[in-house]
Amino acid sequence: MTTRMLYAVTPDSLAADRQRLLDACAAAIAGGARLLQYRDKASVPDARQRNAEALLALCRAQGARFIVNDDGRLAAAIGADGVHLGKSDGAIEAARAQLGPEALIGASCSYDLLRAEAALAAGASYVAFGRFFASNTKPDAPPADPAVLTAARKQFLAPICAIGGVTPDNGALLLSAGADWLAAVDGLFGAGNPADIERRARAYCALFEQPR
Repeated sequence: MTTRMLYAVTPDSLAADRQRLLDACAAAIAGGARLLQYRDKASVPDARQRNAEALLALCRAQGARFIVNDDGRLAAAIGADGVHLGKSDGAIEAARAQLGPEALIGASCSYDLLRAEAALAAGASYVAFGRFFASNTKPDAPPADPAVLTAARKQFLAPICAIGGVTPDNGALLLSAGADWLAAVDGLFGAGNPADIERRARAYCALFEQPR
């Protein structure tokens, strides 16, 4: 059975202050996050690379895996564990060729099972569905019904990630529907200071102790 876990995704609001970004991510990992995605739509390329290198070092030191959002070139350049690709972020086959057979390659699938099927056939490691709830990160994304998680669980063996407004209060519903991973952005990092982020991460992780 696929391991259930908290998947921390950094918000743009942290990118401009590297130390604050590192402190927040260290707290998320200390609280139980086992996968960290660096998502940064605002920084210039040099700053993004320096942030990514620092986060990769943090993850190596704390036993988490690190992937880059959208940018297979950056992931390959720094030796990240993988990349997460949206619908228009490049071909999964190209990312797999670039990053190698062991890389984690994720695909955003909204509520589209056919896209998930195609992504996995092309070499994706996991598929992500959502948004399921109101989201500050992607407020205009079309909503997904938790039933898509149930259908995906029946159809696919790969890990299934739920994203979009996920909090410790609503995450249990998504796990019961079939999600393996809960991805959190504002629900985790919006907690504020590192101590609160760590506590929020532990609250997410407590959900995984409950039976499916």
